[in-house]
Amino acid sequence: MATTHPEPTARQRGERLAFRRGITLLALTLIAPGSAQLIVGGKGLGRFALRIWAGVWALLIGFGLLALANRNAAIAVYAHPFTQWVGSAAVAVLGVGWAMLLLDAWRLSRPRQMGTPRTFWMGVTALALAFTLGFGALQASAVSRSQAQLFSSVFAGGGMVDATDGRYNVLLIGADAEPDRPGIRTDTIMVASVSATTGRTVLFSLPRNLQWAPFPRTSPLHALYPGGYWCEDQSCLLNAVYNLAEQHADLYPGNPHPGMTALREVVSETLGLTLNYHAMIDMRGFEQLIDAMGGVTLDIAKAVPIGGGSARIDGWIQPGTDVHLNGYEALWFARSREGSSDYERMTRQKCVVNAIAKQATPLVLVTRFNEIAAAGATVLTTDVPSSQIGPLAQLADAGRRLPIASVSFAPPLVEPVKPDLTVIRDTVREYLKASVEADRQAAEAAAAAEAEPAEATPAASTDTGATPAPQPTPEPAVEPTNPGTPAVVSDTKGSGTGDFTQERTTDDLDQICGA
Repeated sequence: MATTHPEPTARQRGERLAFRRGITLLALTLIAPGSAQLIVGGKGLGRFALRIWAGVWALLIGFGLLALANRNAAIAVYAHPFTQWVGSAAVAVLGVGWAMLLLDAWRLSRPRQMGTPRTFWMGVTALALAFTLGFGALQASAVSRSQAQLFSSVFAGGGMVDATDGRYNVLLIGADAEPDRPGIRTDTIMVASVSATTGRTVLFSLPRNLQWAPFPRTSPLHALYPGGYWCEDQSCLLNAVYNLAEQHADLYPGNPHPGMTALREVVSETLGLTLNYHAMIDMRGFEQLIDAMGGVTLDIAKAVPIGGGSARIDGWIQPGTDVHLNGYEALWFARSREGSSDYERMTRQKCVVNAIAKQATPLVLVTRFNEIAAAGATVLTTDVPSSQIGPLAQLADAGRRLPIASVSFAPPLVEPVKPDLTVIRDTVREYLKASVEADRQAAEAAAAAEAEPAEATPAASTDTGATPAPQPTPEPAVEPTNPGTPAVVSDTKGSGTGDFTQERTTDDLDQICGA
């Protein structure tokens, strides 16, 4: 005998109808804030909220169109501190307002008419949605504030925006400020010369103990050291130039950063390059930056001690392929002096720089932005303006797909005690010439690869067999035409047993260490 269900009472039908209405109003508020108020009540509030919602969508669509038309302009607008501060406040206000509209939609649904169980669950649902929206908006606002602080404090600008001879030359500095030693020691000094069109990069490393570093005639310090920075006790080293200028700040009136200015002057004169920007990282905060990235992965050829010198050795970074280092380990890998020379240390530092360049992908930067921003704001100073973040990020993304050429101005190429500036400058020119030639050959190879299928089409039409697909032309390797005496580098690729003291010339850091 079939079971019959009693007809629902008028009250039950009313409760179900009220529940469905509540669900509908909440859904409408999630899709278009203010629509519930416009339908049920509070039309003024509903219209106001919908107009704001439409304005937000108009801004997002406009920004999307700008990004499609001019990606760099879109990044410049996004990276401007004013945009971030306004966005931070707007996200917080709009998010909290949206949450309040959800709660108001729950009120308009007349929850008491839904029956006790439905009233309870509808209330829980409305509160959960409102909390999620409000909390998410406050979190997004905090991210925007972090970005604003980063862009305003780190990317304050002041550098030279225009490329020189088609290249951006960036001075990279690793600085140590020891508690028991006054001032800052710039123990890591490199210049990254980046093609303004392809991002192909050449790294030039100068040893910290370089003597006779020349000041240009336009430098206030040239009068004190007309023949170069040298002292009889041999304490006048390249890594002391920063402190020298800070001690003679009166020679740089009105300049808030005389040390950086002097260091830029002397590095530019030594290499014969015009510098666009600088970026200085506090080595004691360097590990925070690496940790914020999630660490770096290297191929390591030789065990490197953690500690040494005045500190005891607490462990070793063992050789191997795909060795993942956290910030603490990467810092010691870059700076450890125990059982090695300054020139080996320079090589390891370039390995870490290369790893950062290749592994700081857009995905890493986006997913870990908060951590990187927090670390960068405390350990990094630069004169790159926020308006150039877009173009430079685009070049960096293109350049990390290419080999990074590298030369260290160390023995036997250069004797730091009495460096031959002609050799240094000639080597710089030869490496940059080789980089330009590599770009030219790569462009020709790419053009030939694109033209090959079109040229092969007529022949393919008369052939009864399948025409094999054209193979991509490998990018040619270009060595400097006259690099001079081989620089001290090392080969850590492959077996992981390379010798850091091996003397050879390389234009590819992958031959020094894998990253």
